[in-house]
Amino acid sequence: MKPRIAILGRPNVGKSSLFNRLTGRRTAIVDDTPGVTRDRKEGDARIGGHDVVLVDTAGLEEAPPDTIPGRMRASSETALREADLILFVVDARSGLTPSDHAFASWLRKHNRPVILLANKAEGRTGAARSLEAYELGLGAPLPVSAEHGDGFGELHDEVAERLKADVAPHLLEEDDEEELDTEEKRRRRPLRLAIVGRPNAGKSTLLNALLGEERMITGPEPGLTRDAVAVEWTDETGGKVRLVDTAGLRKKARVHEGLEQMSTGATIAALKECEVAVLVLDANLGMDEQDLRIARLAEREGRAVVIALNKWDAVEDRNAARRGLEDVLTASLAQMRGITVVPLSAATRKGVDRLMPAVREVYARWNKRVPTGELNRWFENALTRHQPPLVGGKRLKLRYCTMPKARPPTIAIFGTRAELLPEDYRRYLVNLFRDTFDMPGVPVRINLRGTTNPYEDAD
Repeated sequence: MKPRIAILGRPNVGKSSLFNRLTGRRTAIVDDTPGVTRDRKEGDARIGGHDVVLVDTAGLEEAPPDTIPGRMRASSETALREADLILFVVDARSGLTPSDHAFASWLRKHNRPVILLANKAEGRTGAARSLEAYELGLGAPLPVSAEHGDGFGELHDEVAERLKADVAPHLLEEDDEEELDTEEKRRRRPLRLAIVGRPNAGKSTLLNALLGEERMITGPEPGLTRDAVAVEWTDETGGKVRLVDTAGLRKKARVHEGLEQMSTGATIAALKECEVAVLVLDANLGMDEQDLRIARLAEREGRAVVIALNKWDAVEDRNAARRGLEDVLTASLAQMRGITVVPLSAATRKGVDRLMPAVREVYARWNKRVPTGELNRWFENALTRHQPPLVGGKRLKLRYCTMPKARPPTIAIFGTRAELLPEDYRRYLVNLFRDTFDMPGVPVRINLRGTTNPYEDAD
């Protein structure tokens, strides 16, 4: 197991900037607004020669448990209990506050190794101001600047000193990994799963239900999740999953603030990087235009989609709800015909056990390859059943096809003037392909590769 390092501190001291600097990726949203980070965010990093799991946390605040800050603090406390090392961050520029003193005292009671970082300590003035942090009783403060990268050499050295024991098992694991062939490495990689949907549909509650713990902050307030938060997990089938909870996507016209624009960008990036997207719907509201936009975006990115029909326990007329959803899918999402729908209640966890088997099944379809011989027998049958139409008074000569890739299934069709094939005939081929090879609800791509007849325009 990799060592876990948690970054703790009050709001707006630069924890997420530090997280981005150490992981080498701008994965955590950074903004001047205090309290941007609400949920724990994990990332892989190499610090002081050690591969570690770095955990960005919400700002520590004194607040009642039932408030949003109170729930944020509870999440940070969990990160503290699970960590092997703490990076406690204070703001050298603004100086110590009563909150810094209170949380330093709180940290000392938990008997965890702590490295004290005085962030925003650019230049001589900042380094001098950082000495004030000695008052916290957590040892000598390290002056750093997450924004400019100052002091990070000393930080790496200090982390290496704290984690110098038991690195050999991990290095052996790395050597074993290098000996694996490419296919085995792919098989052992976690399934990348993103949970998407409108605000307040129950995405974070669903993630908590899958994990069996209160990993994400939840509540009746819409928009609690602001960033895309990834969690490594192993489901009951024994397969590894990289589960990403995302901020709710609102209509573009309603997104005005810079912070929400960054949240939307992080959600779209998570959707592009995943393999399967779970689209969470509020069963009481049904599927509206924004849900369709999200599903179409997933289809355009070539992602497999499963619909989680959440809050199913609160639906009075379930038959009507299912019919209404099926009508919308048939009329407005024909390109994902046969998409899997799993009714469930994330709050009570009823039906949640059916979600991952459905995800695994759709994932298998999304990865499915059809041998070239079998594919061309299907293709000949498709041409016999329904000949391609004339284009410009001339018949298109479609000769053969191959499947160059899966993830999603992609068919390359070769023939004279094949690139002129009309859209309705493409849809015919896609639907017949889905039916023949049992691939409902999976995006299918058709690439048309025409060949030129050198004598076509000769006299």
